[in-house]
Amino acid sequence: MRNILQTKTRRRFTAAALAAGVAGLAFSGGVMTNIAPSLAEPVRVEAPQQSFGFADVVERVSPAVVSVRVRGEEATATFSRNEQFSSPFDNLPEDHPLRRFFDFGNPGAPGGQGVMPRGPRRGEGPRPSMSQGSGFFVSEDGYLVTNNHVVEGGSAYTVILDDGTELSAELVGTDARTDLAVLKVEAENRRFTYVEFADDTSVRVGEWVVAVGNPFGLGGSVTAGIVSARGRDIGAGPYDDFLQIDAAVNRGNSGGPAFNLEGQVIGVNTAIFSPSGGNVGIAFAIPSSTAQSVVQSLREGGTVQRGWLGVQIAPVTEDIAEAVGLDTDRGAIVTLPETDTPAAAAGIQTGDVITRVNGVDVATPRELSRTIAGFRPGSEIEIGLWRDGAEQTVTVTLGDLSSLDDTVAGGRGPGTSVPTDPSSLSGYGLTLTPSEDGEGVVVTDVDPESEAATRGVNPGDVIVAINGTEVASQAEVEEALKGAADTGRRAALFQLRTGDQNRFVALPIAGS
Repeated sequence: MRNILQTKTRRRFTAAALAAGVAGLAFSGGVMTNIAPSLAEPVRVEAPQQSFGFADVVERVSPAVVSVRVRGEEATATFSRNEQFSSPFDNLPEDHPLRRFFDFGNPGAPGGQGVMPRGPRRGEGPRPSMSQGSGFFVSEDGYLVTNNHVVEGGSAYTVILDDGTELSAELVGTDARTDLAVLKVEAENRRFTYVEFADDTSVRVGEWVVAVGNPFGLGGSVTAGIVSARGRDIGAGPYDDFLQIDAAVNRGNSGGPAFNLEGQVIGVNTAIFSPSGGNVGIAFAIPSSTAQSVVQSLREGGTVQRGWLGVQIAPVTEDIAEAVGLDTDRGAIVTLPETDTPAAAAGIQTGDVITRVNGVDVATPRELSRTIAGFRPGSEIEIGLWRDGAEQTVTVTLGDLSSLDDTVAGGRGPGTSVPTDPSSLSGYGLTLTPSEDGEGVVVTDVDPESEAATRGVNPGDVIVAINGTEVASQAEVEEALKGAADTGRRAALFQLRTGDQNRFVALPIAGS
């Protein structure tokens, strides 16, 4: 009986164990069937063997970075254009020990950057001002780079080295168009630590950048960040092509270098975007390729020679491309070939679209300007044009841009007197009248709800030509528009003149 009970007990235990085993297998199998196969490894960044830092770079490059002190009869700015700054510490007493750090309005005070020079007191003559910026050596015999706006208006220049040594410097040359300047320090039997320019074409957005300079006159200071963007146009000049960085750059950093982690200069700090006057993480540096070329020219002759074509140009919009028959909105449309210029001598005309220089495509007017400026005066180049629906090539011998004044003559539009015979251009929202001199048709009124108003056509504009065909009456305007429609184009290219300035506007053909 005992054996029977033991046998039954063993059987029940064995059955339970088997059941538990089956359940275990079923559970394991359920888990395994819910795991999807791994198709790719997740992104992973291996931590460096040693803690990351910039100390090695800074230690090597700091002796090459200097403070530049400029003495002049009038205060000179050491920061980006049109900046203003107000400090909550403006009301500190004059003898307060911290006053010198916040006295931005006094160019004579340490840290005062020549922003708003105080006028002379009654009975005093003009007082000399003092402003400060940054710079860096590019040769062991004492040539150094800074910004043009740092030295502009200066009469004497002092360079303060990393160890506090003060040395006099002479101005070698400046280039206002790129905001660069070169100084030369003379010191017998002394070799200066210097740095070299990097190849900025290989600089990528997101790379580390180290800025060294003299913010607020405090002396050598180091900040770090990344390259935020390339090719920025901030309206500072005709050759804008700035690197944007987020390393902290403030007043007094102007002219200082921005380094990569190899200790090479990738840019020259020149401007900041700042609604308040302080750092907001958006600074702009002149690319090293531009700086290197300009610095070399200044060292060789004290000036920069650039090629000159002699045209007024504008962007090619999608509408303009459609109107002239181009399959892409790239290049620069000639709004006016100035008289007695290399372009005029080569036969370049209003309405031509410049698409190539020496066989290389140009995408924008600014790119065309930089490309032409890169040639020396007297260079013979091939200009690729789009004219009358076909590609053409002309040869141009470039002039010398340095022989011209920087200003561009502007003009006011013609008066909008009451027309004697106004006519409405149906479908375009334009009211026209013949020009008094017989050249073109004057726009006397624009329907504010029309496409023409949206695209910037204003009363007083003179329609000179449509799709390259000159017009002098409304009948000729309508005939030119019909001709454009007959070719299958969806837009017509209006050449407008305001004063002595030409521009182009593409308007959709009525009914298309």
